[in-house]
Amino acid sequence: MHNIHFIRENPVEFDNQLKKRGIKSFSETIIKIDEEKRKSQTSLQKLQEERNNVSKEIGLLKSKNQDSSELLKKVEKIKNDMQVLKELEDIKNDELNGILKNLPNLPSNDVPVGLDEKSNVEIKKWGSPPNFDFKPKNHYEIGENLGLMDFELASKLSGSRFVILRGMLSKLERALTQYMLDKHTTQNGYTEINTPVLVKEHTLYGTGQLPKFVDDLFTVGDDFWLIPTAEVTLTNIVRETIVNENLLPLRFTSNTQCFRSEAGAAGKDTRGMIRSHQFSKVELVSITKPEQSNDELERMLKSAESILQDLNIHYRIVTLSTGDMGFAANKTYDIEVWLPGENKYREISSCSNCGDFQSRRMNSRFKNTKENKTEYLHTLNGSGLAVGRTLISIMENYQNSDGSFNIPKVLIPYMNNIDKIH
Repeated sequence: MHNIHFIRENPVEFDNQLKKRGIKSFSETIIKIDEEKRKSQTSLQKLQEERNNVSKEIGLLKSKNQDSSELLKKVEKIKNDMQVLKELEDIKNDELNGILKNLPNLPSNDVPVGLDEKSNVEIKKWGSPPNFDFKPKNHYEIGENLGLMDFELASKLSGSRFVILRGMLSKLERALTQYMLDKHTTQNGYTEINTPVLVKEHTLYGTGQLPKFVDDLFTVGDDFWLIPTAEVTLTNIVRETIVNENLLPLRFTSNTQCFRSEAGAAGKDTRGMIRSHQFSKVELVSITKPEQSNDELERMLKSAESILQDLNIHYRIVTLSTGDMGFAANKTYDIEVWLPGENKYREISSCSNCGDFQSRRMNSRFKNTKENKTEYLHTLNGSGLAVGRTLISIMENYQNSDGSFNIPKVLIPYMNNIDKIH
């Protein structure tokens, strides 16, 4: 949600920042509705004062056994006028919120401006792609040839965009999850949280998934929704809370199943595990003071990177452009892992600073003791990492000519010292 005070005081800047995200100017409309709403509030306050004064006069007349019928009529008229103004205020408030809740976060000034991913800016590469003396296979070819990855059976059970993992491949996915959680909790300073995967509508509203992206979500009735990411539950931990300043920053991590309809992905990545309706992800969330959030984004990025570095898998980092950035973010880094079977980079983590955009929707604040005022928190989220995509990156980067693939050294202890799947 946007700060209405900022829009009133900086309408041109607000419109210019929206324009970077391909959104038309809204400040004039917002300010006009806000002014009408505030006029109603002012008139309501004046009528309430008048009603109070007349009520005192009525009390005085009654104490003297004098007629107060005319004043009672006046009070009734004031009451009716107040009801009309209250309804008008509610209408204007709904109009205002209807606009604000559907407008994306304003981009940070250092975010590249562009329409889509073509304007993303590469800022770093780590490691080198593996050199093979054979043509590398896609992950689904490797998995199916080993009899450990079954899309056909999954389709019989649940339809397209699902997979069944068997045996050692299932164990490897579990090992990856455990390794990521161990790394983030023992070295990167995050606290592990086990959260629900079913949430109420207001929870998804708080992090910005609703109402804008209703078609991307799964609902299961009774106002329950399946989470698309643990960002939703971890961030909402501070919903409607004033957090103790001394506890900041808060850092949470969680492994959950994630559910996405992939409504806008018809015909894309129909084979394999790249784009599934259900997948496992280890999420990172930070809750900070405003002045901490930029540094926290860099810290979060390094935490996510550390997993790929431990696995010794080549990747690059790009800063997303204004046209490719998520709805709630003001700045996002994507980590893209190299997949030899596809001969391309694929996103494996997005790390985003949302500023106070989500905290305003959740009413999440802290008491700034130095300035003796209550402020909105800043929230950040990132994948640390998407487990399924990490799994397939290992299969493709560590594959052998005979169809087997090696286990990265750091994971061998998690695999009962097995160093190869064949």
